[in-house]
Order: sequence, then structure tokens, then C-alpha cells
Amino acid sequence: MIIAASKILEMNDKYNFISNLSEREKNPGVGFDVRVGEIFKLNGPSFLGVDDRKTSDIIKVAEFGKNKDYILKPNELVLVRTIEEVNLPKDKISIDGKDYFIMQDAYPRSSLQRCGILLKTTLTDPGYHGKLTFMMKNLSDFSFKIELGSRIAAVVFKAVYGDKMKGYSGKYNGGFVSDSRKF
Repeated sequence: MIIAASKILEMNDKYNFISNLSEREKNPGVGFDVRVGEIFKLNGPSFLGVDDRKTSDIIKVAEFGKNKDYILKPNELVLVRTIEEVNLPKDKISIDGKDYFIMQDAYPRSSLQRCGILLKTTLTDPGYHGKLTFMMKNLSDFSFKIELGSRIAAVVFKAVYGDKMKGYSGKYNGGFVSDSRKF
């Protein structure tokens, strides 16, 4: 079940589900638009195994408030971290008398696909807190200019049915982009 953004705002003082919202998101629709805060390039090999993993080292190439825009070249891939932060309780919370775990999901804005840009998002489990990180790749034959602070995805909050659930306790809690944890 999707929880209306207006309901999330109503409960936000108590749970701080989402912070650093732009003014335009204070009167939302179904979800909230999130904005480009930082852009990172991959800088080395990575590995995903059964019991271990190593993400690529990263280099920050643009940051909201310091850079106006970034040019994404054809076939270039970057990681994008949002300005907004989410805070999903690890335990159930009460919504209108019923108890639920809360998760968050993100959907790319359609303007990106109209420009030949792939934005890969992921779901966010209960217990996660921090900024969101997405992968962006230019699939077109043309350069793509993106302004820092522009809206790239809509996030929605969902109620999760079930009695027992292991909340997120992974290494990216707090909004870390890679294993290097320098950003």
C-alpha cells in the first residue's frame, strides 16, 4: 500500500521520514521529487561475491552549491546522491490504528528517459537512514547537461505487511555511496 505524501508529511514531525525537501514538495502528489545533490564517477574495479563484495572507489565530480551543472557524455555512467535524506524506522509504526513497517521506493522522472538517460533506482528497506544513491547512464549519442539541484526521481513510501522483518543494517546506512566511505 502506498502511503500518500500528505500523510507522510503529517507524520514527518514524529518520524522524520524525509528531510531537506524543496519548498515545492511541501504540497506533494503521491510521492516526493528528490534532487541531484552530488555526482560521483567510478574509479576502479569492483567485485560481488557470495559472501563478500567490493564497490568501486569513487571520485566526486560535482556538488550542489559548488557546481551549477554537470555534462554527462554519451555512454558515461555516474552515481548520483540526493539532497534529500530518508529515515525509515526499523520497527513497525502505527498508521490510522494499524501497525506497519515502512519502506521507500524510487521511480525515475520521465524527462530523463526522454533525453536518453537511464536512472537506476532501488527500493529502500525499513531501518535505512541517509541520502539515496542512484546510477545514471547516458544511453544517447549526445551530451546531457544536468543542473545540480534538479529533480530526478519521485520517491513513494509504502506500508509493508507482515509480522517479522529484518530491518536494514548494511554498510551503506547513513547514505554512504561506496565501500571507500570517504563521502
